[in-house]
Amino acid sequence: MSNRNQNINLISYNDILIGAGVSLAIPVFAWIIDIIINNYPITSSLLKEIHIKNPILYIIDFLPIIISIIIYLYTRKREKDKKQFQKIIEQRDADINRNAIFAKQIGEGKYDVKYNILDKNDILGKSLIVMRDNLLANNQKEKEENWISDGKDIIQNILRIRNNINTLAYDVIVQLIKYIDVLQGAFYVYEEESEKLVNIATYAYNRRRYINQEFKIGHGLIGQCAYEKDIVYRTEIPSDYATITSGILGDKKPSSILIVPLITEEKLQGVLEFASIKNEFSEITIVFLKELGEIIARTLYNLKMNQKTEKLLQESQQMTEELKENEEELRQNAEEMRATQEELEISNRKLGAQIKEVENAQKRLHSLLENASEVISIYDNELKLKYQSPSVYKILGYTPEEMMSGKDMDRLTAKGEAAMKEMFDLLLSDSDTPRTIQYTYIKKDGKKIHIETTGRNLLHDSAIDGIILNSQDITERKRAEKEERMKSKMQSLSENSLDLILRMNTKGQFFYANPIVEDFIGVKSREVINSRLEDLSIDESLVNFFKDAIRHIRKTNQKLNQEITITSLSKGQRIMSFNAIPEFNENELETVLFVGHDITEAKQIEMEIKEKNNKINESINYAQRIQSSILPSNTIIQEYLPNSFIFYLPRDVVSGDFPWFFKKEDIIYIAAVDCTGHGVPGALLSFIGYFQLNNIVDHDVNYTAGQILDKLHFGVRTTLKQDRVDAEARDGMDIALVRIDFKKKELQFSGAHRPLFLLRKDELLEYRGNRKAIGGIPHRKKAENDFENHLVEFKKGDKIFFFSDGMPDQVGGPDDRKYSSQRIRDNILGNKDLTMQQYNSLFANDFKKYKGKNKQIDDVLLIGIEF
Repeated sequence: MSNRNQNINLISYNDILIGAGVSLAIPVFAWIIDIIINNYPITSSLLKEIHIKNPILYIIDFLPIIISIIIYLYTRKREKDKKQFQKIIEQRDADINRNAIFAKQIGEGKYDVKYNILDKNDILGKSLIVMRDNLLANNQKEKEENWISDGKDIIQNILRIRNNINTLAYDVIVQLIKYIDVLQGAFYVYEEESEKLVNIATYAYNRRRYINQEFKIGHGLIGQCAYEKDIVYRTEIPSDYATITSGILGDKKPSSILIVPLITEEKLQGVLEFASIKNEFSEITIVFLKELGEIIARTLYNLKMNQKTEKLLQESQQMTEELKENEEELRQNAEEMRATQEELEISNRKLGAQIKEVENAQKRLHSLLENASEVISIYDNELKLKYQSPSVYKILGYTPEEMMSGKDMDRLTAKGEAAMKEMFDLLLSDSDTPRTIQYTYIKKDGKKIHIETTGRNLLHDSAIDGIILNSQDITERKRAEKEERMKSKMQSLSENSLDLILRMNTKGQFFYANPIVEDFIGVKSREVINSRLEDLSIDESLVNFFKDAIRHIRKTNQKLNQEITITSLSKGQRIMSFNAIPEFNENELETVLFVGHDITEAKQIEMEIKEKNNKINESINYAQRIQSSILPSNTIIQEYLPNSFIFYLPRDVVSGDFPWFFKKEDIIYIAAVDCTGHGVPGALLSFIGYFQLNNIVDHDVNYTAGQILDKLHFGVRTTLKQDRVDAEARDGMDIALVRIDFKKKELQFSGAHRPLFLLRKDELLEYRGNRKAIGGIPHRKKAENDFENHLVEFKKGDKIFFFSDGMPDQVGGPDDRKYSSQRIRDNILGNKDLTMQQYNSLFANDFKKYKGKNKQIDDVLLIGIEF
């Protein structure tokens, strides 16, 4: 920098001198011109005379000085501008370097680095700060999302594997307490019958607590949370709030509590309660628990429904005792056959695996004996490694230098390190006795091996002057010992097996036969061994199978499974399932192991099951024909409601859902009925609903839709004897009933748990049904309300839709979620210009696509009408 300034100063002085020199020529030139013009004689006083006569020459004489001053000032200004420009360049270089370092730190993930803007015009620096802040925010958001996702995965795994509500509740509350880092929590389940929240799991201070608590809806913080169906978060704890005593903290009240409702499909399933002594609950924790609440609620709902379904199934089985006996016998036979097949497969797999393990053990033992080697190490009296043999690289993967730098102890397990220290202590205290230990060592490639080390104290030996250790890899020996034990177990298993086990070479000579062979071929096992196939008088079909199996295995080297029928002297004709397993020695087929399992009884059971299945299917198909005969004809419905459709998809052959249609005088009745259950039990209930509805509307045409459901409600109860004190059957049905009067352009709707959607131009209106079912055991202490009757004056172009719960409850889609009523609403609103037949195709295709490969869980019924 100083050299550059010197150069600039030098150039400035040169410019001034050159300018001054050039400007000196101006007065000289003016003198000469004046002398020539006035023809002055050349004298010593000539200059003085011409200046006296022409005073302007004085001014001209000052021109070199003026010009020099101007040049000097101009040069100084130029130097100042250059310095200023240089300073700006240097500042820009410094800003760029600082920005580059800052950008590198951002790239390395150091988002918390502080950075100050020195120049308000540093746009790049400001942009980098904005980018850092955005990355920091995104990083934090990603961490929070990952934390929520990981927590959901933990809880969802518990929800998948737990089928018992109490076990599920305890495991969930324990994992959540650990995950969100609080001291205590409780799991409450909502019981609809008693309308109470019951504590079924409490965990506090790292142990389970057994606390029997119940809360009514609206009582206490738990009841308040359930009533409002929203999270309750308090940092100011009420004085009557119950606490759980800890042996360490004593009876200390929490600093904050969080209560989360478990809601699904707007129904309360339970409540989670958490209390923290240390900290308040973070916003991300509250969001996590709120999202998780719906998942847990859905699982609770499914478990409750499963329990309810099992109970209803038992009740329906009592009504069809003969079918129950057939199904139970069928189930038992199927279980026995499956258990027999599983035992056979397990036996075959174990035998094949054991044979393979014995072969591998023989190979590994042979390789171990051929390549035996050891590592030699010498330690001084302070237990510092002073020598390591080069063989350590081959055995442990480390060079001698790496072992000398500390890898001799770093790669030991905690147990191995303790064993090594104990051996050194014993060698130092007793130098005459060698010591041998075994331990696990982690090689450089991360593989664990077993090492046997023998140590001797040779500190007194001047040639060694240390404790010498001879170490060898005994991993293969350990494996060989284990495989030898497995071989003995396999031999014992074979001798006591009820399966026929034979081993022969490719020429048909037997090397092994277990004792059971006598029961099948009438020859003792000791007589079979070392005999040839042709030397024994055994069933011809068995001989042919042995020969064909050997030819097949010699050609393909693949295992063969085949069923054959043989004649046994002691057991008669038997059906055998044989596995022919090739056994190789150094990639060459040496022997074939034949394992035969008697499946005669299983085959007989299978035939009986098939026969009983056929009878059951015939009965169900006949029931389907009966049910189909009472369902309304599409031709008749289209005659009175030409712009309508019925999307009907039973889950089984017979259905618990059915469409109902009736016309009397000028009134049209149509309904979507969903009976409890599906299949045969649901179909039985459908007959009750069908005939009850026909009798009610045929009796009086003036009944409103709500009054019809009231009559149906009490009729079903009477038929199923649910109005008795000792009643147990809780079967019933959900229904969406529409009464249409075309003369008055009036529509009446009433529903039991089912809604009606009305599409009028661009608006979709919903009329909700009562939150109670048709039938069921009445509440002894609570009066029931009548079914509500909705009155609608319909207009031309109005479209109505009503359906059972089979479609919204179907699980499918990419996230295995329910189809939901909202999806039905969206399909209706999003395609408001479709005709009824186009709506039918839309829902049929959308339901099939959404269900995908999932099993249909219930009967599906959807009815649409356009006026």
